[in-house]
Amino acid sequence: MTDELIAIATKIQQDRYPDADVIFLAGSVIRGEGTATSDLDLVVVFQQLPAAYRESFQFEGWPVEAFVHDPETLRYFFFEVDSPTGIPSLSAMVSEGIEIPQPSELSRELKQLADDILDDGPPVWDKDAIDRSRYAITELIDDIRAPRSRAELIASGTQLYDAVANHYLRSRNLWSATGKTIPKRLQQVSPQFAAQFEDSFAALFAHGETDQLIGVVENMLMPEGGWLFEGYKLVAPVSWKKPI
Repeated sequence: MTDELIAIATKIQQDRYPDADVIFLAGSVIRGEGTATSDLDLVVVFQQLPAAYRESFQFEGWPVEAFVHDPETLRYFFFEVDSPTGIPSLSAMVSEGIEIPQPSELSRELKQLADDILDDGPPVWDKDAIDRSRYAITELIDDIRAPRSRAELIASGTQLYDAVANHYLRSRNLWSATGKTIPKRLQQVSPQFAAQFEDSFAALFAHGETDQLIGVVENMLMPEGGWLFEGYKLVAPVSWKKPI
């Protein structure tokens, strides 16, 4: 399958990006984790572009998402877009990507940069960031303790899914994940917590049972002080005023 994907990516370069310096073929399909609806993820690097862009298209039956950059825009996205979120999307794609048409000095430099970023970890959460997360999670947990309806329970649970995973990872100075990539990321970091996370959310979404999830979250927050509501204060920047 990998040879087939490389052949497809090579055709894409020849047909759509003949002047690109390198293409990194990445995503679930090259890891052997693709499904019937998986797309090809490409990071396309030119020597210079007016601006980075992203485009989606079909190619020989494959859905393709292409993230098109030059070295400067790629560095900007690494450091200014992805890194602050704690989710290293582009860095991971470049790090794991297969170089098309072949490795080069530029591709090796970009891979080394991506590897260094991943090794360094995300920006460290300070106490304010941890407290903001604790407060938001506490509010959502209160919403599932006594929901007005099953619909509201599911809505609050959906918000908690990302929030709890993000807190667990970022509070440990680890790269985070979002959506469908969360289970795999948690499994990489802590199989025990990943199992607790999956089981507790399954109980909530399938049966409306919240006790297990509340217990998992309470244990997670305990090292930072537990639930946070009483006395929490968040001051807006002094510049946040609009003259009358």
